Amino acid sequence: MDGLFEMGAARVVDPGAGSLAGSAHAAAPLAVRMRPRTLDELVGQEQLRAPGSPLRQLIEGGQSLSLLLWGPPGTGKTTIAGILSQQTDRRFVEVSAVAAGVKEVRAAIDGARQELVRGGSETVLFVDEVHRFSKAQQDALLPGVENRWVTLVAATTENPFFSVISPLLSRSLLLRLEPLTDDHVREVMTSALADERGLAGGFTITDEAMDHLVRLSGGDARRSLTYLEAAAGAATSKVSSAIDLETAETAVDQAAVRYDRQGDQHYDVTSAFIKSIRGSDADAALHYLARMMEAGEDPRFIARRLVILASEDIGLADPTALTTAMAAAQAVQLIGMPEARLNLAQATIALAVAPKSNAVIMAIDAATADVRAGKIGPVPAHLRDAHYGGSKKLGHGQGYKYSHDEPFGVAEQQYAPDVVQDARYYQPTSLGAEGAVKERWERIRKMVRGVTR
Repeated sequence: MDGLFEMGAARVVDPGAGSLAGSAHAAAPLAVRMRPRTLDELVGQEQLRAPGSPLRQLIEGGQSLSLLLWGPPGTGKTTIAGILSQQTDRRFVEVSAVAAGVKEVRAAIDGARQELVRGGSETVLFVDEVHRFSKAQQDALLPGVENRWVTLVAATTENPFFSVISPLLSRSLLLRLEPLTDDHVREVMTSALADERGLAGGFTITDEAMDHLVRLSGGDARRSLTYLEAAAGAATSKVSSAIDLETAETAVDQAAVRYDRQGDQHYDVTSAFIKSIRGSDADAALHYLARMMEAGEDPRFIARRLVILASEDIGLADPTALTTAMAAAQAVQLIGMPEARLNLAQATIALAVAPKSNAVIMAIDAATADVRAGKIGPVPAHLRDAHYGGSKKLGHGQGYKYSHDEPFGVAEQQYAPDVVQDARYYQPTSLGAEGAVKERWERIRKMVRGVTR
């Protein structure tokens, strides 16, 4: 690593060079050749490219302001760093958090400072996967940022509020990149098929093959172009210029999953997934989970379904089910795919083997039905707010029994309005942990209502 960031070394180069410069030659990967050169060529991230947005002002105004780019892989973080370098005529220096240490970071910043002293151009210092840097390594970036010896562009796929030190966060403009949609990925590949830098119109692709590659890409533009290039290579080996579904499947060594995220397959597979968990068949549930994930279903959608199911089909039969589902949903947000597939699988298995009860949804549905039917009586006087002036003259709070002063912490008094005083909304089952809840609820209900038998 010695001398890695010295002037003239491979990773410290003129504007537009470095890892972004190799796009000029024909042998470069398609994803490199097709890297956007201007902000307007960037696909997706409309919120960042809008007129007057901070990023556009930074690039077009030539300001010196450090950026922290947070988003999933293949959404344009490295590209934005390159555009900033090229359009503002600055040197581009890249530091990988996987390989570089404090020494290399300081060397890069010192090189940028010396360049400024010599009257040379400013430097864009791109730090990929900054979340992998230790605190000491991140601290080493601060002098360059504070003194504006470099324009730092740090990229991370993890939540920077957990993985980036506060001083660096406070000195950088945090920009969040959204996952690319299927339409965005399709636009990237369509452009690569026609562009002279890409396949230059030498190949055609069927809708089925395009849909297959889009699904496998999972919102990652770089991955989509890698798959497209492999598919073009597979077509060439067949002495053909047509990329059909069979060729695409061969190229990426993965069969197409018949699944339309907006069509019948989406609803059918989702329905089967939920019903398999409800039916306690963990194996079947995992099958449908795998089908959804392989087809590129939004993992947040899957997580939301699990959170709903935890209360709808399990409830208090296993009070930990909701906690498990929420933890999986948070893991999806924090970690992202593909690693979060483990969290979704764990939650799916846990919910499938848990005891089942629909008492929660039955209870709230019954209460809602009464409310909608007009059974809305006045709140009993002893329960009404008695904290404002004149409330006691209206009888508010009179006769109210403070539960903590009563035996067992349960007071015998009326809580529900007269019209629904005898309603029995929550009717727990005897399954799982809800059996104990049922026994306790029956005792408490009698105590509250003064039933002695």
